[in-house]
Amino acid sequence: MFRARLFHASAVVAALAFAGAAGMVAAQSTDTIDTNAPVDASGSYQIDGVMVDVTGPTAEAARFAGWRLAQRKGYQMLAKKMGTDSGVPSDGVLDSMVTGIVIENEQIGPNRYIARLGVRFSRGKIGGILGMGGEGARSSPMVLIPIQWSGGAAVAFEQKTGWADAWARFRAGDSAVDYVRPIGAGPDSLLLNEGQIGRRDRAWWRSVLDQYAASDVLIPVVSLARQWPGGPVIGTFEARHGPDNRLLARFTLRVESEDGVTALLDAGVKRIDTIYQNALKSGGLAYDPSLAYIPPPTPTPTATPEPTDTPTDTVTSVDTSTATTSTAAVTIQFDTPTAASVSAIEAAVRGVPGVSGAATTSMAIGGVSVMRLNYSGDPEVLRTSLQSRGFQVGRNGATLRIRRAESAPGE
Repeated sequence: MFRARLFHASAVVAALAFAGAAGMVAAQSTDTIDTNAPVDASGSYQIDGVMVDVTGPTAEAARFAGWRLAQRKGYQMLAKKMGTDSGVPSDGVLDSMVTGIVIENEQIGPNRYIARLGVRFSRGKIGGILGMGGEGARSSPMVLIPIQWSGGAAVAFEQKTGWADAWARFRAGDSAVDYVRPIGAGPDSLLLNEGQIGRRDRAWWRSVLDQYAASDVLIPVVSLARQWPGGPVIGTFEARHGPDNRLLARFTLRVESEDGVTALLDAGVKRIDTIYQNALKSGGLAYDPSLAYIPPPTPTPTATPEPTDTPTDTVTSVDTSTATTSTAAVTIQFDTPTAASVSAIEAAVRGVPGVSGAATTSMAIGGVSVMRLNYSGDPEVLRTSLQSRGFQVGRNGATLRIRRAESAPGE
């Protein structure tokens, strides 16, 4: 199996493989995958299987021309997929929208380049050109708990598993499901495990989901059965949903040796995502009202005594609680691709008038972190203030989901 290697289209090729004056040589590859790769939270559209066959004066020029051609063909394929009929932008505009080139297979000769490539497009930049919002029509945030059964034991985030790594590699930007993918750090192994999915207590689930700024839960399960050492491996996959652990679909995949397990799991992820997307379209992922945020009870106002003409010695206490602005606890979920982004977003949030006690309670570098704060004022004003500071803001009860707004093409 080839590793999917990522290059930006404008990158300079450092070295190419050659064999003879007219020979064609496959690019070097490996059957290993870096399991320490961060969770993909870029939110890009990806078009796979773009075939190119070009020539050029040199191997480097042919390869670069092949990538440029792949950008144009990938844009046309994406436009057709989205149901639009727009012309292909110039190469300069495409360069600003393409976030990477994935090499699925390539052959390089002295003057010729043949390859099957994948092209990634920025969701925010290409959305306006194709006549749709940058985020598209997506589900509400759903926390993902991947359970792997192997050797009679079920593991989620207690230790690293191939199933969790497969979901981390998955390009979730193309999906209509808004996955919240924990990285297994901090309290993840305690809150999100096989025992948790057997709970039915809605108050407990509300508390857990609030930690991840999510409104529902998805539970993909795989059971790996090895026929004999080094022999075939059979994976039984289940797509489950909700605090009641409801089964949506089950299917089985098989590979002939242990070397194919990674491909088996990647194929299972894509098929389960298709099941979840179809369920979303048909209403199978309908929101559970019992998981909705429950606001604290409103205090009963004190009745004001009627004035009388007869003076009395009664001392009337003055209720000053209504004279002050109420303070509410707010949870904010935000993307943190780097450690520096945590401090930058904390500073931006603390600069909003009325915010106090803002602190990151769950940090996930390369994923989604969670911040808690106190806000004095109308929550809608907080949302507007964050938008004025360059954030896209979504709201679910007392939880806000903020993202940095991407600039339009050409800016």
